[in-house]
Amino acid sequence: MRISEILARGGAAFPSLEIVPPLKGLTKQELIESIRPFMEFSPRYINVTCHRDECEYRLKPDGTYSRHLVRNRVSEVAVCGAIMSEFDVETVPHIICGGATAEQIDNRLHDLRFMGISNVMALRGDSIVGEKRFTPVQGGYKYASELVEAVRKFDDFFSIGVGGYPEKHFEAPNIETDIANLKKKVEAGADYVVTQMFFDNKVYYDFVSKCRAAGITVPIIPGLKPLSNVKQINMLPEAFSLDIPVELTEAMIKAGEDKEKAYRTGTEWCIMQCKDLLAHGVPVVHFYTMGRARNIVEILKECF
Repeated sequence: MRISEILARGGAAFPSLEIVPPLKGLTKQELIESIRPFMEFSPRYINVTCHRDECEYRLKPDGTYSRHLVRNRVSEVAVCGAIMSEFDVETVPHIICGGATAEQIDNRLHDLRFMGISNVMALRGDSIVGEKRFTPVQGGYKYASELVEAVRKFDDFFSIGVGGYPEKHFEAPNIETDIANLKKKVEAGADYVVTQMFFDNKVYYDFVSKCRAAGITVPIIPGLKPLSNVKQINMLPEAFSLDIPVELTEAMIKAGEDKEKAYRTGTEWCIMQCKDLLAHGVPVVHFYTMGRARNIVEILKECF
């Protein structure tokens, strides 16, 4: 079933999950067992992220270097196939502009349609190591809105999700410009928006209000990730250009070297966020699992 149809049906709020494809070497069964703990909470769909191939330069005997593409993880398509073979749940593979030509993306979409996967998350993707700004490959897409247009050409077969940034994308000069870019993605054919993680629900509510004022009417699904260690109060703002509230920051610092206390602090904060979002009527809460089940399962037990 298409995600747009699931959202249109209404009913009780439910969780959705996002997983990262495993590193090469992990077996299909190991992947399945890592997902199984989530299934008792009846997620309607699971997002599977996509990672660009990295470049590696290898020294040749003649002293020159050769360029090689290196893929460290199983493909998102293979992961979706494994999940679908085991569980009665929709999968949403991520499709990114980075590292692929328009022709390669078109071929990937044909493969997904052949497999009966009717949902995709269309994203620009990040720049690779060494790039200051995102640079598309020759013949590729520069913006996610262009990618959405390409997906929409498949006779409306796919339901399309796109990313939104409550604290603005780090490349945008201001939140208004970023929302205008989000509107372009919606006008190109996106069915719904999933937000970047945030740790202050007011930021999400303000973002939704600004989006509605700008004429964006599609569902805007909040994305949450619980903190699990003290290092993340510095790592996440740097990696994702977001703020962590003072209260949460101080609580994590206070936990210090007590790893379990830090873990509990992050989990309880996320439970508080989730309950508040549900009380405000959100139909779905999206969880960035980062390959970890323990804290997400605890949160789902408390909230769903």
